[in-house]
Amino acid sequence: MIRKIIIGLLMLAVFISCMPQPKTLLVMTHDSFAISEDTMAKFSQETGIQVSFLPSGDAGSALNRAILSKGSPVADIIYGIDNTFLSRALAEELFIPYTPQDYEKVPAEFKLDDQARVVPINYGDVCLNYDRAYFETNNLELPDSLQELTAPEYRGMLVVENPATSSPGLAFLLATVAEFGPDGYLDFWQDLKDNEVVVVNDWETAYYTNFSGSVGQGAQPMVVSYGTSPAAEVIFAEQELAQSPTASLTGQNMCYRQIEFAGILAGTENLDAARQFMDFMLSQDFQEDIPMNMFVFPVNPDAVIPGEFLAHIQVPEQPAFVEPEQIAQNREEWIEAWRELMLQ
Repeated sequence: MIRKIIIGLLMLAVFISCMPQPKTLLVMTHDSFAISEDTMAKFSQETGIQVSFLPSGDAGSALNRAILSKGSPVADIIYGIDNTFLSRALAEELFIPYTPQDYEKVPAEFKLDDQARVVPINYGDVCLNYDRAYFETNNLELPDSLQELTAPEYRGMLVVENPATSSPGLAFLLATVAEFGPDGYLDFWQDLKDNEVVVVNDWETAYYTNFSGSVGQGAQPMVVSYGTSPAAEVIFAEQELAQSPTASLTGQNMCYRQIEFAGILAGTENLDAARQFMDFMLSQDFQEDIPMNMFVFPVNPDAVIPGEFLAHIQVPEQPAFVEPEQIAQNREEWIEAWRELMLQ
């Protein structure tokens, strides 16, 4: 009897082992990645692929992790590399090129890699946000250029993030390079320093502690944040708001456009599943889920963007842009020069 039970259990184990196992896919992301469970459930139902996400710090930290595991990757796909780190990522030869479905719909301005080693997924603008009530109460005109921020009437009113430790801080630094050039941006920062600009390490501190327009009700009525932050203030408000308490300054080169990419990591053992998920990330289902989860814009022009998202934002007509190759060659030098000036 025992012998029959053992044989039966062995046969059951063999049967289970022969059954097709669900495919699993691991996607490395930065910590700000978010997508709805319903959207991911739809992908799994359609493909049989289960997707797990591996948060890995900010975009720079995630890229460093991918570089350290090059050739034997800890994930199948990396999501969230932006144009400030793109050249470094490509130089490391981390990716398997792949052109997803719907790639041809993506506007050329977002396709910064002509080999499709990485694919644009979303974009957004790092902008200066301001506290509407402060400027209205004090009858103060808004600055309409970066240079105007150095005027005496704005003394001590701006908080920025350290570009060595903050993605929006780095984006704003690049905006100043775009506006004043590599030979002039430090002069601008010296003027800001003389005008008592406040520097903190991260966006959370800048926005939620120092910025007067947020819950922290801090001392600075201007902050380096995102062009979509005003929409978030309305959507997440405890009480219904007709107008956002904040808005963005969107003059020429006052915002820096960030484009986020995804790519299949070389060495993956799940290449077919990775390709299917890359297809899915450019599909309308995924792209339409982006704005209300990550407060950035989809790159697929067919994606419908919710009206409540669009109603409270300002989109810059002329955002700042620095070529990825120029960033790769000079990023560390620009940051170090900024640190020597601003933090010493």
